[in-house]
Amino acid sequence: MNFITRTLSRFGFEKRATDPSWNAVALMAGSTSPGQAESLSTVYACVSAISETIASLPLILYRRTEDEGRERASDHPLYKVLHDAPNDLQTALEFREQMQAAVLLRGNAYAEIKRGYDGQVRSLTPIHNDRVNVLQLDNGRLAYEVSDSKGNMRRLLQEEMLHLRHRTENGLVGVAPITASRETVQLALSERDHGNSTFTNGARLAGILKFPQKLKADQRTALTTSWNSQYAGGANAGKTAILEEGVEYQTVSMSMEDAQWLEARQFSVEEIARLFRVPPTIIGDLRHGNYSNSVEMNRVFVVHTLRRHMAMWEQAISRALLTDAGRRIYFAEHNVEGLLRGDSGNRAEFYSKGIADGWLLPDEVRKFENLPRMTNDQRQAQAANAQAPATGA
Repeated sequence: MNFITRTLSRFGFEKRATDPSWNAVALMAGSTSPGQAESLSTVYACVSAISETIASLPLILYRRTEDEGRERASDHPLYKVLHDAPNDLQTALEFREQMQAAVLLRGNAYAEIKRGYDGQVRSLTPIHNDRVNVLQLDNGRLAYEVSDSKGNMRRLLQEEMLHLRHRTENGLVGVAPITASRETVQLALSERDHGNSTFTNGARLAGILKFPQKLKADQRTALTTSWNSQYAGGANAGKTAILEEGVEYQTVSMSMEDAQWLEARQFSVEEIARLFRVPPTIIGDLRHGNYSNSVEMNRVFVVHTLRRHMAMWEQAISRALLTDAGRRIYFAEHNVEGLLRGDSGNRAEFYSKGIADGWLLPDEVRKFENLPRMTNDQRQAQAANAQAPATGA
């Protein structure tokens, strides 16, 4: 860094990276907007399934104990921010649902960090993506230019922003699934618009009217207006056209069955679900679902869909909301036990065999189930019950 650059940096005029290849606006150029994408029921269902589930899971701040266990750090200021309310206007569920949906639709989510006098996080306030411009400074760190409704600009440092990213191409900003595979979403939109147009026009076939003589311009205009008023639109569906003086009607398009429109629409559901890695049964597509595989589909949803996003939240919290000293003591973790309760019978059998065969301890099982270690009184009571003779009926 030369003398001029150091001088500019001292007065707040840092030289900033301007490479548009990772700029969020450039990435969205020419792609489908989040609003257009969410007008597709499949996109809306996928985003809702992930964001609502992530937001409804308990996000707990734990404290590591001396015996390599853990306990809830309910006395830490960050615990209430994550578990109860991150700011004065939102609950924890509303905040995390908004942030998670932004990650899925826009690739990034931003929240301003407010700290107390002791340096601990006191609140998180979400900021809309359109108001944030990400900059990389010469020292390699990030800065965030945030604009308000009046156009005023202020800069937040990396330590003042909680930044969640979807999969990124450069490590700076994330790329949303609808941006990375925009053609898939655009095709689904085209299929949807084709259906809307077809039913708006009364689901009638497109065609041409053949006249034995040449028509004048005013005759064509009058005929078009008359034909549309009598036979176009859903209200006129099913009417029989009356043609006179040798006029013939000839269709020039395939029917919706011939074009396999319904099959294409069903395939687009699978395509979009594949983008978000959501099992089709989770978003209401039960063509391949049944009672025997629904539980397994839920497990797949937790392991292969939600796991990545939960890790994103937990690691971002550790990086942005905890100090170096705090990371050695505290950590945040989602409690997913509730999502797997439908398969508790198999888990109970697995744990029982492990304890009986001696390769699994009760405290290890309790740790897997997100439960605290047994107390000495509980261990003594369990030992007494095991030694008590069985009583007959």
